[in-house]
Amino acid sequence: MDFLLSGLAACGACLFTNPLEVVKTRMQLQGEMRSRGSYPVHYRNVFHAFYTIGRVEGLRALQKGLVPGLIYQFFMNGVRLGSYAAIESAGYIHTDGRVSTRRSTVAGALSGVVGAFMGSPIYLVKTHLQSQSMSSIAVGHQYKHQGMMHALSVIHREHGIMGLWRGASAAVPRVSVGSAAQLSTFSLTKEILTDLQHTTLQSAGGFPGKGKERSPHP
Repeated sequence: MDFLLSGLAACGACLFTNPLEVVKTRMQLQGEMRSRGSYPVHYRNVFHAFYTIGRVEGLRALQKGLVPGLIYQFFMNGVRLGSYAAIESAGYIHTDGRVSTRRSTVAGALSGVVGAFMGSPIYLVKTHLQSQSMSSIAVGHQYKHQGMMHALSVIHREHGIMGLWRGASAAVPRVSVGSAAQLSTFSLTKEILTDLQHTTLQSAGGFPGKGKERSPHP
């Protein structure tokens, strides 16, 4: 259940943030391998990029790569967060009943490695699809993918199975470090807040049901 809920939560976030991913990809590719001033600037800033893509390609273009984006988030974060939740439930991140910074950091990093490795091919396809645009505002290398499955097939045919994991050597460490920091901080913060809650309840007269017993007679 942790895997499923984690993946669905990540998909919900992706639905709203994917347009920003499209804009980010276009702006990163703009002027690729060319010196300043030698190429047309189609996207002057984030807001202009939104306007330009919507005007030239239509509003639907702002959701390019959404399908692989959702699949990537579901599997990458589903595996990452689900794995960490399973490790936490098994008690491996605790020492003497308390969250261990070292253990939670290692668990977060390992969860990130697994998630990033599994999701890397889909992330590659997502980036390819998001970079595709009409010639009048095209930036970077233009692929001719007709969809996610077509993109996977073309990449595999032209570059082999390892071509699907191109860029994974950078993505895995990035997600690993981010996951280690994020998940260990989450566990430590949750423990601190739980401790504060217990302290507050004790100061207010004890936990519910553990106060002074009521007399059986009025």
